[in-house]
Amino acid sequence: MAVAVRGSRGGGSGGVGTGFRGLFSYRIFVSAMFSLLFIATVTVLLTSHPSTSHHHSRLQSGENAYMHRTFLALNSDPLKTRLDLIYKQANDHITLVKAYAAYARKLKLEISRQLKMFDDLAKNFSDLNTKQVYRSSLFETDGNLDEDVLRQFEKEVKDRVKFARMLVAESKENYDNQLKIQKLKDTIFAVSELLGKAKKNGVIASSIAAKSIPKSLHCLAMRLVEERISHPEKYKEELPKAEFEDPSLHHYAIFSDNVIAVSVVVRSVVKNAEEPWKHVFHVVTDRMSVAAMKVWFRMRPVEGGAHVEVKAVEDFNFLTPSYVPVLRQIESAQMQRFHFENKLENATKDGSNMKFRNPESMSMLQHLRFYLPQMYPKLHKILLLDDDVVVQKDLTGLWKIDLAGKVNGAVETCFGSFHRFSQYMNFSHPLIKERFTPKACAWAYGMNIFDLDTWRLEKCTETYHKWQNLNVDQTLWKSGILPAGLITFHSLTKSLDKSWHVLGLGYNPSISMDEINSAAVIHYNGNMKPWLDIAMNQYKNLWTKYVDNDMEFVQMCNFGV
Repeated sequence: MAVAVRGSRGGGSGGVGTGFRGLFSYRIFVSAMFSLLFIATVTVLLTSHPSTSHHHSRLQSGENAYMHRTFLALNSDPLKTRLDLIYKQANDHITLVKAYAAYARKLKLEISRQLKMFDDLAKNFSDLNTKQVYRSSLFETDGNLDEDVLRQFEKEVKDRVKFARMLVAESKENYDNQLKIQKLKDTIFAVSELLGKAKKNGVIASSIAAKSIPKSLHCLAMRLVEERISHPEKYKEELPKAEFEDPSLHHYAIFSDNVIAVSVVVRSVVKNAEEPWKHVFHVVTDRMSVAAMKVWFRMRPVEGGAHVEVKAVEDFNFLTPSYVPVLRQIESAQMQRFHFENKLENATKDGSNMKFRNPESMSMLQHLRFYLPQMYPKLHKILLLDDDVVVQKDLTGLWKIDLAGKVNGAVETCFGSFHRFSQYMNFSHPLIKERFTPKACAWAYGMNIFDLDTWRLEKCTETYHKWQNLNVDQTLWKSGILPAGLITFHSLTKSLDKSWHVLGLGYNPSISMDEINSAAVIHYNGNMKPWLDIAMNQYKNLWTKYVDNDMEFVQMCNFGV
């Protein structure tokens, strides 16, 4: 039993010794193989180096030298790795520059200067490799690199890289379509903003210039009032003439506080009338201007025997707030805020509404035209003239026109989509939408022949009162007399031939002189009134030739006409 155990132990020790000897023999074999492989590698490197160097000396291009250096990178000094990185950076930028140059040629952009710069830059990159000092010291040397030469080479490459990046950044928007589109949109938006501001500022400036009282007009009014105070005996009130109520004569209504403008209208009518003694002018002004207006026509009687009656609004006793809606609205706090407070702020927000917020549009002088039958109860017909018109022909033919049961004879102004009812009224309001047509043609105030008898039958003043009361909150139309007139005389207006009344001389510089010369009445509607410095020169003489330059106060006040 004991022998068996010992035999077993002896057998185990022999197995372990055999395994150990096998493992040791394997390690010797592996070490020998690695040694042989190392010797072979060293032999190959040592034997291939002269032939590779000989091959390298035959390479003519820097690119071949670069490939050779890459192959020997582990067997070279650290400066060669640095050179490789610099060379790669230069090649990458050569490719980028050539790509932009090729794209520029493809797009055929008018950038010949940039295209030449791209080509020159690519050539400069390539020329670096051919410089003798760099070829001999960096690309075609078998020894260590010259650090000073490498530093100079690196500086030149970096300068060219910096210039290439700057050129690409400046030129990028010429090749990036999205960037170009966005830049164009930004430019359009900026220009639109500037244009909108310029238009609003222009509206404000033009409105201020048009509504301001020129020094010459103020001077004339003061001189006339001074004359009235200095010589009261000359200007005693006269009894009304019978001609003022004679329906067989031709009657005109002119509502204005501008003395010189009214005088031009009257003089132009009389000078072109065949029978001036048959013409009667009813001038109505405000309390401040009535004295000056009366003195003017007393000092300068109308030629040809025509008759002039001058009154103030206050002389018509029936015009009270209890009867006239617009007078009640003028007195209301809401209307005063709308017209008089924050005018410039409102105009800046919406320049197109500047004319609707003009306080003059709520002046009683403007709304007198809706009370003609009550003001002149014995007349059958009357011709309404604005103070910014000039008459060039005899107007008696207007009284002979058959209005065919209509109240108002006027010239229509619509063309295309312009001057339609939709421009003057709020068609989103049900009252307007159900009673009127948006495309209905508008007509013009300035020269209107009214049949007062038909007016009374149709009760037009009552119609005006009804709609003016409905519009107390300005929701049917913005303030002004034309929308109210379009509603009041809707279906009661007869269209007249356009040669009777040519408009636009206060804003439109392109009206033909043939059209103007053939017109019976020319109208300076707009901001560029003929008595202002901003008047258009091509039309101004048509007005100034009727100014009474012989009147001493006109000369003293330096009208410059």
